[in-house]
Amino acid sequence: MRFAFVASDTPVAQQARRKLVAQYGDVPPAQAEVIVALGGDGFMLRTLHAHRDGQVPVYGMKLGRVGFLMNKHRLEDLPGRITQAHAATLHPLEMHTTDADGVEATAIAFNEVSLLRQSNQAAHLEVKLNGTVKLSNLICDGLLVSTPAGSTAYNLSAHGPILPLDANVLALTPISPFRPRRWRGAILPHLTEVGLRVLDPGKRPVSATADFHEVRHVREVSIRQARDQGVRLLFDPEHNLEQRILDEQFALD
Repeated sequence: MRFAFVASDTPVAQQARRKLVAQYGDVPPAQAEVIVALGGDGFMLRTLHAHRDGQVPVYGMKLGRVGFLMNKHRLEDLPGRITQAHAATLHPLEMHTTDADGVEATAIAFNEVSLLRQSNQAAHLEVKLNGTVKLSNLICDGLLVSTPAGSTAYNLSAHGPILPLDANVLALTPISPFRPRRWRGAILPHLTEVGLRVLDPGKRPVSATADFHEVRHVREVSIRQARDQGVRLLFDPEHNLEQRILDEQFALD
């Protein structure tokens, strides 16, 4: 089995990579049967972005602080673990932005697309779903659209719902909403196109971020699921991602 080992810059991840390469060999990612990512969830996201155009599945080992998308780090029997692993296909979100100068940009997010105020002024946002206005003026610190895989990350911290991986839905979650006071977000069909317009971009500037790609001073943002793109993550049977997302709903810490 041909492995490509990629690792974060931390000493522990680099040391683990050297040991795995010595034991199993190493090939470029384009020639690999499996890409093995060593680090935390942040590094896993960067690995998925870097290799999302290929068809090579990614197997992660936790060597960082957060490892929701990772398996346990062990040196022994890697080919056997890969053979028995369960696959989960993740479809990213595609964010299209237009900033205050009319410059357009596109970025991909496997976790979430988030809008955040850039100043002490609350953001004023118009929210459309499939071209229909649902909220004419949402006053808030921000708003995010989350995938099921990302629903246990920033979305959960913003009190959004945890989404089962196979539910074919997205979470639309406000961040510190002020008006409407009782609106706590929505669960959307995964093919919904979300349109967001900043109502006062000069006085109340807003940034938009797709995972770690930020665009500042946005005026309009559209978000949709990129069904034509997808990556496969591999998980040990005892660390099945669907089961972990289910279990997270009962976590008390």
